[in-house]
Amino acid sequence: MSGPRATLTHVTSALPGLFVSFEGGDGAGKSTQARLLGEWLTGLGREVVLTREPGGTELGHLLRDAVLHGDHVDARTEALLYATDRAHHVASLVRPALARGAVVVTDRYLDSSVAYQGSGRDLGADEVERLSLWAVDGLLPALTVLLDLDPAAGMSRLTGDPDRLESAGDEFHRRTRQAFLDRAAADPGRWLVLDATRPVDELAALVRARVAALTGLDASLPVAGGGA
Repeated sequence: MSGPRATLTHVTSALPGLFVSFEGGDGAGKSTQARLLGEWLTGLGREVVLTREPGGTELGHLLRDAVLHGDHVDARTEALLYATDRAHHVASLVRPALARGAVVVTDRYLDSSVAYQGSGRDLGADEVERLSLWAVDGLLPALTVLLDLDPAAGMSRLTGDPDRLESAGDEFHRRTRQAFLDRAAADPGRWLVLDATRPVDELAALVRARVAALTGLDASLPVAGGGA
């Protein structure tokens, strides 16, 4: 993995916008923290594009349903479906937004594929990373926030019927959690690792502080409406 990251990390630096991703296991609070960051930035006058993978585009909705809720697909097909969604997502939504100076905040990005399909599905982290980087032409976030949570605790937070990944088993989720932690340790300049059991407002403040350091904004400025 060191080869692709050494040459392609932080391609976003050439674009005027800011790219932030949230990663972690199911139930860790990624969607909540992405929304709170978006609300804070919007309140400060920045254009924010909130999105997710899979499913951030019209095509992505179809692929999300196929890969998470459709008929059984094998592990390689699953990885290719995620890469297809990501390639289209970046080309049609993420890069154009970054090019016009927006902040793009995504709930999951390619690190999820490396953790879930590469490590969780045993396809090989290096292979899945190369596929993912090729799909997005090397685009990585300037900041990736990992909300770290024990998989059992995360599952207890979920409601509704589990999807294909949520029902993959305890060992699968232990491998994916460790994969996230290993990736964060290998690239601390891009990652911010937070204990997802901390209160929501504390987590939001820590995320704002890191984003403020990247943008020159004042992290102490309140969220519009006075919330966290």
